[in-house]
Amino acid sequence: AGQYIKSDGSKNLAFATLPTAGFTLGTPVASTSGTSIDFTGIPSGTKQIIFSWVGVSTNGTSHPIWQLGDSGGVETSGYLGSGLVHNTGTGVDNNTDGLGMVGSGGGWTAGTVIHGNATFTLVDASTFTWAMHFVGGGSNSASMNYGGASKSLSAELTQIRCTTEGGSNTFDAGKMNIAYI
Repeated sequence: AGQYIKSDGSKNLAFATLPTAGFTLGTPVASTSGTSIDFTGIPSGTKQIIFSWVGVSTNGTSHPIWQLGDSGGVETSGYLGSGLVHNTGTGVDNNTDGLGMVGSGGGWTAGTVIHGNATFTLVDASTFTWAMHFVGGGSNSASMNYGGASKSLSAELTQIRCTTEGGSNTFDAGKMNIAYI
């Protein structure tokens, strides 16, 4: 029970224990106050992170972004990528201060409620380069949001921050969480 037969490539068979490792689920955080939400303590060797949103909104017009951090803190520049919203109008925005997405018509509307996942994947461990994509939908705005970006850190990733472009809008609804492997 709990084992399988494996080969060493030379026709030798042996029993091995089934792997039990998988994604580790973080602790959900209510996104009902504050201008940023940090997930810290991401362990060394993490290769992929899924960042999930349920019913998240803000009180302002700056769209949400994610910023990556290492032992030196959260990095606020040098991001490459863009986000797109598709609804009755389409808006595109390039982001250099974070990995982001946009809201209605290229901006973000206070009270827009979004649900979705962002996936962060380590591309090159020697340069600490991460790629990200986001897909989400608005439950009160009939919109779809998409984003793709990359960022090279100066050391191994240890934290992710969710904030808004410019960092001044307050989250006022929903919850967020991460799962990592």
